Amino acid sequence: MPILRIEHGVADFSVWKQAFDSDPAGREKSGVRRYQMLHPINDPNWVMIDLEFDTTGEAEALLDSMRAVWTGPARTIISDPQARIAEQVETKEY
Repeated sequence: MPILRIEHGVADFSVWKQAFDSDPAGREKSGVRRYQMLHPINDPNWVMIDLEFDTTGEAEALLDSMRAVWTGPARTIISDPQARIAEQVETKEY
């Protein structure tokens, strides 16, 4: 299962969250099956989003869409966007 991990800084989490919730890239239509949002316990203005897909092609396509979003109006509310596509190797619950 490919996972697109996106990380970036935000000046104001609530403003960014509102933009995230408006879904400018169309996550569901792009094939996102599930996502989780995290931030470091000591830095609420750094966000990490893991988006799960069925195929690597879907993850790559959304990443391309996100790069367009980042260079548009989002550049005023985020900083230093980083992304990579990873493959889940193992999960174990205790």
